Amino acid sequence: MEAAFLRCSPFEVATGWTYGLLAPTPLPASGLSPREALEDCLRPALLAPPCYVTFSGGRDSSAVLAVAASLARREGHALPIPVTRVYPDLPDTDESSWQRAVIDHLRLDDWLRLEFRQGETDLLGAAARDGLLSRGLLWPPALQAHGAMFSRLGEGSLLTGEGGDAVLGMRRVAPAVLFKRGRASRRALLPHAVNAFLPRPVRRGLAARLARGSVQRRWLRPRALAEHARRAAADATAEPLRADEATWHITRYRSFATIRHNHSAAAAQYGLSARDPLLDPGFIAAVAHAGGTSGFESRTAAMHALFSDLLPAAVLSRVGKASFNHAHSGSATREFAGSWDGSGVDSDLVDPELVRAVWLSDSPTMAAGLLLQSAWLAAEGRH
Repeated sequence: MEAAFLRCSPFEVATGWTYGLLAPTPLPASGLSPREALEDCLRPALLAPPCYVTFSGGRDSSAVLAVAASLARREGHALPIPVTRVYPDLPDTDESSWQRAVIDHLRLDDWLRLEFRQGETDLLGAAARDGLLSRGLLWPPALQAHGAMFSRLGEGSLLTGEGGDAVLGMRRVAPAVLFKRGRASRRALLPHAVNAFLPRPVRRGLAARLARGSVQRRWLRPRALAEHARRAAADATAEPLRADEATWHITRYRSFATIRHNHSAAAAQYGLSARDPLLDPGFIAAVAHAGGTSGFESRTAAMHALFSDLLPAAVLSRVGKASFNHAHSGSATREFAGSWDGSGVDSDLVDPELVRAVWLSDSPTMAAGLLLQSAWLAAEGRH
């Protein structure tokens, strides 16, 4: 079991993030459009039905579902089945109006809505505890609770919309391009356009200053917070200036590689073949070439360019989405945090009382999830 998953370092457990870059590879030539590349990634899942698509109603999962449904109809495969996690006790997670708009637009009759109550997807709920005991500590921490969904699906294929914000988002050069084209207020764009061309050491310093104000400041010791800021800034400022190269650069992030690998390995334990198609290198390369050296002007522009024939305009243009932090932080987390003896975390990096306060707060964050699960494993004698 140990070899099946990618692990975090102790420092990454403390900060709740995975840093670093994989070795660079050149942007490959691609004769495919982004749609064709995405279809190539989706096709194996449709050929191994039932093909489930985790569907929140956001832009990314809607795009994956729409392309999968279109491909299935064109090639005669069974239609994909959207799977939505519903939390009746947490009204802030409700996206039903957006979901229904997409389902009706795509003319899908089979829609699996799984209700979760009483902390079933808590980071220390029953499913998560089983996962922690069998797999050990993993990033991202919410993955441990996914067994609550995996176990209700059975064997088949599973697609997600993970990674869309990164792959389809604006690149570093975009403000300069918009400034030159006069597409928005030049006064507002000027600082961002100038920043794109600053020397990397200067940009790194600015990014580190910003990172010192990140959520990790709520529990990290000062030296650990400074190191977190240094590492986060190094990653954030490594992106090339050219938009096509910057898009391809996404394939280097350890964070996305870890998500893809661990999600696939965890789902396989339940007989599910899982993949994150928006993070597929073939799709990323096709998006890079489609955007060219200056890239898409905005995330919304990218969505309209790639999926306007499949989804309602309101879905393509929507901003914001529901937060599910409270779905992973409930009574099990609070009960453990209240009686925790402070063991299982590195007190040289973390202030135990401050992180306890985060776990018990009304504004939980998944960035403190690995620490919570590390502390629980220590209490179980499994650290």
